[in-house]
Amino acid sequence: MQFTELLLLPLMTKNSLRIGTRGSKLALWQAEWTKSALLAHHPGLSVEIDIIKTTGDKILDVPLAKVGGKGLFVKEIEEALLDGRIDAAVHSMKDMPADLPDGLHIGAVPQRETPNDILISKSGKTLCELAEGARIGTSSLRRAAQILATRPDVNIVALRGNLDTRIRKLEADGLDAIVVAAAGVKRLNLEDKITQYLDVKLLIPAVGQGALCIEIRKDDPDVQYLVSDLNHFQTNLAVQGERSFLKELEGGCQVPVAAYGVIDESMLIMSGMVAELDGSMVFKHTVSGPMSRAKQIGTDLARHLMDMGAGKILEKLKLGMQ
Repeated sequence: MQFTELLLLPLMTKNSLRIGTRGSKLALWQAEWTKSALLAHHPGLSVEIDIIKTTGDKILDVPLAKVGGKGLFVKEIEEALLDGRIDAAVHSMKDMPADLPDGLHIGAVPQRETPNDILISKSGKTLCELAEGARIGTSSLRRAAQILATRPDVNIVALRGNLDTRIRKLEADGLDAIVVAAAGVKRLNLEDKITQYLDVKLLIPAVGQGALCIEIRKDDPDVQYLVSDLNHFQTNLAVQGERSFLKELEGGCQVPVAAYGVIDESMLIMSGMVAELDGSMVFKHTVSGPMSRAKQIGTDLARHLMDMGAGKILEKLKLGMQ
């Protein structure tokens, strides 16, 4: 090996990595997948998984919108990352707030799983086939608003808990159907329970839905080197655009907003949505542009929706939360 080639090698001395995660079945699947992917790229690496209970895991009887939203599922894990108890955190990207704590950043975004929402119904009926007055469980204001825009005659029932808990509640709580993310259902090999994949034009997904987030410290080049092999360029760019959209709207679990971007060759096509809580008014729009401008595309989409009238909805919702 030539001296010049040696200079190009990464100066990586770390031989162990501690991953922080929530303790649900889905979160553990995501952490184990990340561990396996890391070991595939770095066979000599020692990887351990730490389970950290978050506020969102402890408060299960109150809708997220009433207790703080997205940050509830990541705060304690981020604290462990900042104080050095763990080296990396694995989250569902849709749980990530628009702004990260100082000192942390997204080190990698693996390739996205199916972004759609799915319907699981007891009768096997699709969303349009469910009877008038059907009880549909969901934990998301975004899902509820878009469902009600299509089916104003159904009843939305607040549904909290891990994915397996929500599926059990379909029977236990006398629900007719539930709506959850396809990605988690697929990752836990529960696809046989799916009644219907809901088209992304009908229910625009949450920002980052279907993608994982590997969060690390900014000042840790060794860990950045280790996780960089797991990054999927196109997914990362699309998610950057979606998160830019979220940041511009200052949105979260407390407001029904959605954004989904897909890259076609070198172009990013992104759709966004802002709605009234009851689905009586829904603003949707789609923009596109070079994928290199992902963040600006997300910002432009948010501003366009604001100009269409979504700003009045957001302002009203924020006043209602004060």
